[in-house]
Amino acid sequence: MGLAFILSSRKGTTMQDAILTWRKSSRSGAAGHCVEVANAPSAVLMRDSKDVEGPMLVFGAPDWAGFIAGVRAGEFDRHKE
Repeated sequence: MGLAFILSSRKGTTMQDAILTWRKSSRSGAAGHCVEVANAPSAVLMRDSKDVEGPMLVFGAPDWAGFIAGVRAGEFDRHKE
C-alpha cells in the first residue's frame, strides 16, 4: 500500500471545507466510533466524526484503493491476545 498523510491543523473554515461533502461510514455504530470521508479532486479525505476540526488523513486515489482493500481483507482488524 502507498502513503497517506495527515493534515493536523484545520482550525477555522475555508472555502475548500465548504465544497466538500462528508459521508459517514456505513459501519458506524451508535457508540460514536465513526469516520467520515470526502472526495476531493485529487484525493480522498478521512476524519473522525467526533473531531471534525481535528486532523484528517489524505489519500491519493491509488492509496485509497489499497487502504480499502486492506480493510476488506482484515489487515487492520484488532486481534485479541
